[in-house]
Amino acid sequence: MAKVNLDALIPREDFEVEEIINSGTKKERISIEDIKPDSFFFPNLRKPDFQRETNEWEAKKIAEFILSFIKGDLIPAIILWRSTSGYLFVIDGSHRLSALSAWVNNDYGDGKISKLFYDGVIPDEQVIVAEETRKLINKNVGAYEDYKLALTHPDKVRPDILTKAKILASIAIQLQWVEGDASTAENSFFKINQQAAPIDKTELKLLKSRKKPNSIAARAIIRSGKGHKYWSIFSSEKQNEIQALASEINEILFSPKLQTPIKTLDIPIGGKLYSAQSLPLILDFVNIVNGIESFSKTDLENDPSGEKTIDILKKTRKVAWRINSNHPSSLGLHPIIYFYSQDGRHKVASFFSIVDLLMTLEKRNKMNDFIKSRKDFEILIQKYDYLVQQINRKHRSVQASYKFISEFFLRSIDMLNMDKTPDEAINMIIKETEYNYLTLSSENEFPSNQKDFSTGKKSAIYIKQAIQGTPKCKICGGLIHRNSISIDHIQRKADGGLADIENGQITHPYCNTGYKN
Repeated sequence: MAKVNLDALIPREDFEVEEIINSGTKKERISIEDIKPDSFFFPNLRKPDFQRETNEWEAKKIAEFILSFIKGDLIPAIILWRSTSGYLFVIDGSHRLSALSAWVNNDYGDGKISKLFYDGVIPDEQVIVAEETRKLINKNVGAYEDYKLALTHPDKVRPDILTKAKILASIAIQLQWVEGDASTAENSFFKINQQAAPIDKTELKLLKSRKKPNSIAARAIIRSGKGHKYWSIFSSEKQNEIQALASEINEILFSPKLQTPIKTLDIPIGGKLYSAQSLPLILDFVNIVNGIESFSKTDLENDPSGEKTIDILKKTRKVAWRINSNHPSSLGLHPIIYFYSQDGRHKVASFFSIVDLLMTLEKRNKMNDFIKSRKDFEILIQKYDYLVQQINRKHRSVQASYKFISEFFLRSIDMLNMDKTPDEAINMIIKETEYNYLTLSSENEFPSNQKDFSTGKKSAIYIKQAIQGTPKCKICGGLIHRNSISIDHIQRKADGGLADIENGQITHPYCNTGYKN
């Protein structure tokens, strides 16, 4: 089952808040009364502003945890740190506290709190998962409102709820406190979270570089400018610009929504949004476009005003426009050819390599060379997509291989512009010293002795047949995608061409406004 998004239930806050208060004695336990939104405890809870989204638990795990709490089972202590401002930061236990808050507020990612957090825009997938979670919890645990009802009208609730409601008030969770300053609390957070549920290396870099413009940009793009605003310290004008840019880039990358098995060629260039690879993909995309090779670069400083973040987002949008959009610069690269395998899997290495290729073509003023060979190039990369996998395997990682794949693509374009067929171009390239490790394959890519079709095979069957009827650009011959269509005058308006149906043709935006002119 998909993960449940509980990110809205505990707000984020910057550790570095300076106000002097009396430290006082700290609580040792919390009960269900402390979870209520009108308590003195829960409204002061905060997650560190670099905390990952609280979306790692499935519905079953949430239901099991709530039931364990109600039954009085042993639950690991919640670890907190109190800042000088009086906020109670959750160092460890945000999922546990969020699960209880979700139950109390009947908000599993689609309730009142979540709607306010996401400015009323909640993805369909999140709503579906929330509804499934609510049904599961109401069945296996019971709604929180029913537990309250049991106190005044015991005859109106299930017997099992009545029994558990009687002991709910006496149950508590142990609290532990981190002592020290903000630096101590941050170190404790990373140490604890690396031990309990290791953070992905890319995610860890992102968290530790949270005030750098590329990190802020990536965070903004992943949620289309919604949710927690890591850019809230900037002026209102800059905040609005960041949100607008991020929303546009998100739309280009992830619209239309990807569903598997693939039953339509109207698919997004960035794969599935909110998958495990989506945030790393966005961050690496931002870094590649902006020439950011390492988080440790001394020239990549924190962004105090928002100007650097906006500059990074504008450069990212420019390349996104070029890949697939209705902007006049768009090449309208069809995702099924450039970014997906024959069985419908999104290929991250190919995505980055195409980004690098387009930047190289533009830098070398060779974009029109690509347009001239585009029809044959698309045949080549579809027929020989396994060669890209071989390059990727040789260099062992996406980050290490994408530039080599980009160079392979560039070499292929050069060959095709020498009037070589796709087969001739490949046979000549693999004889070159640089590519002599590549081998041509005639094996069946989808062998099987099973009688039922897997998701991948269903996608492969659909793609193979559907691609035959995909519209093609009347100028370059490349495939047309729904997100990038231009209607062109066959006889130019300047030459007297009229807006008659017979004088119209579909093209890529760049082929119409850039290459043709």
